[in-house]
Amino acid sequence: MSPRKAFDEARLVLVGVLVLIWTLIPIYHLFVMSITPQAEAFAGAVWPKNPTLDNYTTVLTQGHYFLGHFWQQLFNSAMVAVAVAVLTLTIGTCASFAISRLKVRIGETVSNLALLTYLIPAAFLAIPMYATMGQYGLLGSRWSLILTMVTFASPYAIWMLRQYADKLPYELDEAARIDGASPLQIFWLIYLPLMMPSMVAIGTYALLLAWNEYLYAFLLLSADTEITLSVALGHFLSTDDAPWNLLMATGIIYALPPAAIYYAFRRYMVAGLTAGAVKS
Repeated sequence: MSPRKAFDEARLVLVGVLVLIWTLIPIYHLFVMSITPQAEAFAGAVWPKNPTLDNYTTVLTQGHYFLGHFWQQLFNSAMVAVAVAVLTLTIGTCASFAISRLKVRIGETVSNLALLTYLIPAAFLAIPMYATMGQYGLLGSRWSLILTMVTFASPYAIWMLRQYADKLPYELDEAARIDGASPLQIFWLIYLPLMMPSMVAIGTYALLLAWNEYLYAFLLLSADTEITLSVALGHFLSTDDAPWNLLMATGIIYALPPAAIYYAFRRYMVAGLTAGAVKS
């Protein structure tokens, strides 16, 4: 290895280490605060003098006013995220199959128009979406949030799955038709199995998008038994004497499921989201 190449690699490693440290510092403070007793919450110590797991016990046992519906709110977050992932995958796979394999006439136009929807920031659509859900009588229901998040996730899902589907050999479809397979059989027995890596990536993307959503969850849901945990975390800040240690402990617990999901499917995320990026 030449000295110049070694210097370039060392520089890249140094930048990577600095970015890693910069990223981990907030996570470190989050964890430290979560194991700090309330009396030491603002002591400013690098490590608490009396670390404790009582904060996590309080959260899991719903032992505080702001945590009275913790498990229900966590279930709401999971239910919304899973429903959004399933519906997004259903819409994305069906649309991409129609565009890429059935060669519908306006397929290319639909694919491009789907992406054009991202030209409008999601926050700008908050009031129109609120009015729409009100007209359909869905305000306060988890379905209002599910349908909203599916609306935002589906265009990207259609475009990405279509890019991946275009790389699949069309001869597979022709051979299946010669053997007497119907479009539904081709979709179910050939298309879906081959699309699995990209489907896992898109499903994970939609799930995490819904799991982390705050704006629309805050806007569309109101009852304590209907809101998601992301909105419930914001309620901690509604008082001057906020229990920051409980807030951080709840945040750690809330962050564990998406972190575990991403870690489990990281291989599919990289393979699926980069599919179609380079033409063969």
